Amino acid sequence: MEHFNTLPFPLVSSHFDGWRVNKTSGVLTATALRKTDLYCNPKDGFAIEAPATLNALTLIGTPQADDFQFSSKVTVKFDSDYDAGVLLIWSNAKTWAKLCFEYSPDEEAMVVSVVTRGASDDANSFTLPIHEVWLRISRMGEVYAFHASHDGEFWKLIRVFTLGSAIENHKVGFVAQAPLGEGCEVTFESVKFSYSTLAQLRDGS
Repeated sequence: MEHFNTLPFPLVSSHFDGWRVNKTSGVLTATALRKTDLYCNPKDGFAIEAPATLNALTLIGTPQADDFQFSSKVTVKFDSDYDAGVLLIWSNAKTWAKLCFEYSPDEEAMVVSVVTRGASDDANSFTLPIHEVWLRISRMGEVYAFHASHDGEFWKLIRVFTLGSAIENHKVGFVAQAPLGEGCEVTFESVKFSYSTLAQLRDGS
């Protein structure tokens, strides 16, 4: 894929021609591939009946090893359970984290976070009545924070965690997933990235 110039570093797609960019608006879109996900099931230490799945459509690159804030408005045309548009932090196949706008089995649009260190620790947050939300990843030293927003102005803290000290190897970017379905369309717009430090985790800023 050609350089997505909204971010200050090149991005690489896991699947050729998987992503589309509107050069005028900067809007990024993708159609998730069928039966694809990023998830390392903790059941019985990766039992045969619950193997890790790491085949979702990704578009990621490596920022410089500084604090940053990375956000996007995410819209998903949900079709099946666990369809999602995602912001991702990736170190390796056993160390990564994702902030998802996901379709729940209760047919609700929901903010979900997954932190993986060998096995995935999955946590649900709030639901929304519409199929769009703003998601944000912030890095502060070796600590990451996930936030989500209804309007892109007031941010709710979802999760704080670390993926270890080797932040120079951490990649960030976008994911489109459809673990059970035939695919869904995901749109990322109003994408922002800045090398800046988030001052407060819990004051909505």
